[in-house]
Formats: sequence, structure tokens, C-alpha cells
Amino acid sequence: MLGCVYLILALLLGREIAGNLLSCQKIKEKGITPFWVLFSAAYGCGVLLLTWAVYIAAWLLSVYGGSNTPLFGANLIVMTAAAVFLAYLGYRRREALKDCKKKLQAMLPPWKEILFFVLLLGAITWIMYYVFHISDGVLYSGFSVFGDYAPHTAMMRSFSLGNNFPTQYPHFGGQDVKYHFMFQFLSGNLEYLGMPIDLAYNSVSILSLWCFFMMLYSLAKRFWGKMSAGVLAVCFMVFRSGTAFFQFAYEHIQAGDLLETLSSNSSFIGYTANENWGLWNFNVYLNQRHLAFGLLIVALALWVFLEWLEAGCTHEEKELLWLKNRISSKEAWKCRKPETALLMGMLLGLCAFWNGAAVIAGLLILMGFAAFSDGKLDYVILALVTVMFSEIQSKMFVWGSVVSPSLYLGFLAEDKSAFGVAAYLFEISGIVFLGVVVLLFFMKRMERAAAVSFLFPAAFAFFVSLTPDVNVNHKYIMISYAFLTVFWAGAVCRMFRKKWPFRVLGVILALSLTVTGIYDFVVILKDNDSSHRVGVKLQSNLTAWLDENLGKDDLLLTPEYSMNEVTMAGVMLYMGWPYYAWSAGYDTYYRAEKGALMYTTADPQVLKDTAEAEQITYILYEDRMTYEEKECREDVIAETYPLVYQSDDGRIRIYGTEQ
Repeated sequence: MLGCVYLILALLLGREIAGNLLSCQKIKEKGITPFWVLFSAAYGCGVLLLTWAVYIAAWLLSVYGGSNTPLFGANLIVMTAAAVFLAYLGYRRREALKDCKKKLQAMLPPWKEILFFVLLLGAITWIMYYVFHISDGVLYSGFSVFGDYAPHTAMMRSFSLGNNFPTQYPHFGGQDVKYHFMFQFLSGNLEYLGMPIDLAYNSVSILSLWCFFMMLYSLAKRFWGKMSAGVLAVCFMVFRSGTAFFQFAYEHIQAGDLLETLSSNSSFIGYTANENWGLWNFNVYLNQRHLAFGLLIVALALWVFLEWLEAGCTHEEKELLWLKNRISSKEAWKCRKPETALLMGMLLGLCAFWNGAAVIAGLLILMGFAAFSDGKLDYVILALVTVMFSEIQSKMFVWGSVVSPSLYLGFLAEDKSAFGVAAYLFEISGIVFLGVVVLLFFMKRMERAAAVSFLFPAAFAFFVSLTPDVNVNHKYIMISYAFLTVFWAGAVCRMFRKKWPFRVLGVILALSLTVTGIYDFVVILKDNDSSHRVGVKLQSNLTAWLDENLGKDDLLLTPEYSMNEVTMAGVMLYMGWPYYAWSAGYDTYYRAEKGALMYTTADPQVLKDTAEAEQITYILYEDRMTYEEKECREDVIAETYPLVYQSDDGRIRIYGTEQ
């Protein structure tokens, strides 16, 4: 109940902020209803600011107030303050509220749009619960997503069951937190407020993705003026393009087993590096759920600054003179609405620890907008404010630099030449990226400027790596892809305005843009069905004991766990599954070496010295365990430290080093 109240307060509070942010937008003059944009902006702004307020209040109560339950006081203070503020605004506007019914009626979108978004909401809700839900006291995560849910659920539980202030990374405890975690904090806080963990995580995931789809739809409709363009943009994003299905089908037609293979296969198809992970399909939005929230805020920024781009593109000079004037003229630089740029920069900057990749991609796209826009100083204000808020968060959470940038040419393409990269792009996305070059010749100036700007994050992915794992650059390509669907939707719609041969070509184009993604979606359903799930018992004695006995300063040495009853306690592991921490920038090699030493040494003094140096307070031993493929020595651990816990089945034992 309190979790629902929290989300309603966030939506109402966000409505006030979104109203100010969008007040300058002349949407109705373009025949575009503001309802979907306003609702999405209200959700994004409200959740962003209310959640940050709760986090900061909880951090202060824990660190300076000494509270062991800081979320209680933080939610009480912030939610009460938000309710009082909204009540005050309602009282001040009581006369205006009398006309609220008429205003709402005027804002209501066409019934076809309402039906589309209701069906879309139902579909998103179904798929989110399909891959992550509780049944009979067991939390189930599908095979294609549980690897990412392991660190996410551990982080959620570190807040809902624990006191993770100052915040640490549960799979690499005792250190800073380099991974963007605020979406998980929100989910953990909703669980703390009484929601089951599946409802807490799914509710914000559903709303975030739904609202981003609303923004993508509205962007497409703003460009092309048709509902069909918005619907197609959403479809093209869900069902990705690519050559994988065509290559896969050709191979199995040759082998004569196509139908049998299509029905039995439950693995993602692909012929490029790690494509079989599902790097390019809708599965990314299921396992990296915070990406959709980041994209929502980015889409809001693009929506707002499209007005700047439109203003810059309406000048009637010839192309070269127009480009020159976008740099040298006074109109191109002077501020248009600095207060809007300031507010949008704050919102985008506050999103840095919700999804940092989305913020970087958003700045790259806006950099493209700035090149073709008037009012460039507003872009400078937005960028400076975004970077300032991002840097403040980095100083709060990270010891040292939040990123380690390096030149890395070619991303995952085997051939790093220009031709090799082009071939790689064609393999992973079909004509979506390369075909835009052709579409540019049929676009108006503003459309071309936006399309070129949307390519900037993808270009960035092929030149720079910000983390040890270059695979994470795929998000920049996917972000470019998501916004480019707007133009492919427009291309298909234009074909359907012409005679039947063009309509046939439009159908062929639409199918070529979606068939690989449709098959990927079928694989998602297969790889997350009842026989392809990982289950974790929620009412576990082990989870309960860890929750009751370990505090925020305790560090637990365990096997390299991914997702189980231990991680669901939200306690700080010395090192969980190494990939999670390594890809976030932690030195997992050092801890792997020390962990192996503590588990395998035959010398009790070496064990004691190492455990003390690494600040280990508990050591968990599991029957027949190995660590880094080395045989472990429980006899030495038992000789050195007292046994403090044994599971009901006797399989797991925990030893305390400070008893």
C-alpha cells in the first residue's frame, strides 16, 4: 500500500515539474496531443527527484544520525513533505481545479491511441512477470535474465533488508559503488514499503519502459504526424533488425531441418561476437531494466530540445551557408530559454547513477542537435549542469574515477577497418544504420539533422571504451538504434501513402526490419519458460539468519555466488560472481587470489592474517566447494574460527572471525 502511495506521490510531484518543463512546447500547434508526453515526463521527473530525496535523507540518517533503519525516517520525512507540498498547491489552485474536468477532457488523446497504449501496457506487464515473479514462496528468474538480476536483486535487498549507507556493491563489499544503482534503490525502497520484491521491481520496470515507449511514439508522431509512425517505431524497437535469422534460415534450409530447428531451438541466434548473449534484442530491456528509465529521461530532453533544432532548421539559406550561420551568427549562439536548459540539465545529471550510459548517449545526441540548432549557449548550460551533477554523484559514491576511458577501435567487429565495421553493422542491425545514409536524401533539413545526431552514440561505441568490458558499449548502439526507428517508421508510412507497388515494398521493408527480432522474442519465451528458470526460496532460514546477524560493516567470504539465498540477504560479499564486479571496474584478480588463499591454506596463521587484513568477519563454507577451481580446506577454517551457523540440511556452515 505504501509503495503505491509513493508512486502516486512521485507522479503528482512530477506533474508539477513536467508542467514547467513542457510549458514552452507548442505541441498542439503541430497536432500532437501532449497527454503521453506529459504523463511520461511526470513519471520520470517525479520518480527521479522523490527517490533522490529519500536516498539522501536515508544516507544522512544512517551516517550522521546513527539510525539502523534509515529508510523508515527518510520515507516518513520525504513522503510527508511531498504530500504537504502537493496539498498546499492544491489549496492555492482550488479555484482553477474547478475547470480541471474540462482541461482533462481537452487533453484526452484519441481512443485508438488509448487502446494501443493499454494493450502495450498489458504486453509489457505480462513479459516482465513472465521472466521475474514469485510463485509459492520461490522467486523465479528466467535463464536469459537471471545473470543480470543477481547483482540487481542483491543491491535491492541491501536496502530493503539492510542499511547500505554509505552504499557498497554487494558482490564486492567493503568498497565503493561504481555501478549505477538508483533504480535498484527505488525497487528496494518499494519492497521496504511493503511491496513483494517481484511487484517492486516489475512495477517500476513496467512504468519506465511503457513511458519510454510513449516518448518514442510521440517523437515519431511529431516528425511524421501519424499514429501509424508511432506504432511502427515501437514495433521496430521491440523486434530488432539484423541478418541473423536470414543466415540461420538459409543454413537450415540447406540442411533440410529448418522447421524442426525453429521449433526446438531455445538459444539466441547470431554470427557476430557474443550475439548469442542477446546483445541486440529485446532481452536487453528485460535484464537491464534501468536502461529504459535512463532512455525515458533522454527522450524527454530530446523532446524539449527539438524546439531548438526546429528553430535552427527553419532558416532558408542554402545548405552550406546555413551550416556556416549555425556557427558564426549571433542567433545561433544566444540563449533562448536558459531556465529550461538548467532544469533539463539537472534532470539529466541526476540520472547518472540510474543509467550512466543513457546520460552519455543523451549528451552525444544533444551535441549533434547543438551543431544544427540556434541557442547553442542553452546546450552549453545543459551540458555543464549535467556534468556537474554527475560529478557530484561520482565524488559521493566512487573512490577515484567512475570511468577509465581508453581508445578502442572497432568495438566487437573482427575486421576493424571501415569496411569491416560497416559489414559488422549490417550483420547486427540489417539496414537500420547503413540505410539511414540513403534515407537522408529523402528527408527535410530538420529530419536529417536529427537522424545524424541519433548516430553519434553508435559512432562513440566504435572508438572509445569507458569500462574494462567493451561489450557494455552495445548499449550506445542500441540507444542509437532505438531513436533511429523513428525514421524507419516514417519511411514505411511514406511507402503506404503511394500506390500498391510501394505498399508491397513497405510490407517487405517492415518484415525485413522485424523478422530477426520476432524470432529472438520467441527464443526469449522459450528460454524463460517453466523449465528454464532459476528459483530462490524467499522464506529461507539462511537468508533470515544473515539478515539478522550481519550488519553493514560485515564482510562475508563465500564461494563465487551468482544468485541464491545468500545474495538475497543483501549482505556484503567479499567477492560474488567475478564478472559482475570486474565489468564494473573492480580489481577482482586480487580478491580471487586472497579468497583462494583463505579457503585453501593449510596454515591457520596465514588464514587469520589474511582474513584480518581483508576485514573478513564471516566465512561461509559449502559442502564439496571449490574456489577458483582449487580444493578448499574446511578443517583449517574450523580449527581457527568457531562455527556460528549451520543450515538445516547441514550443507552450509558459517564461521565467525570476530567471535
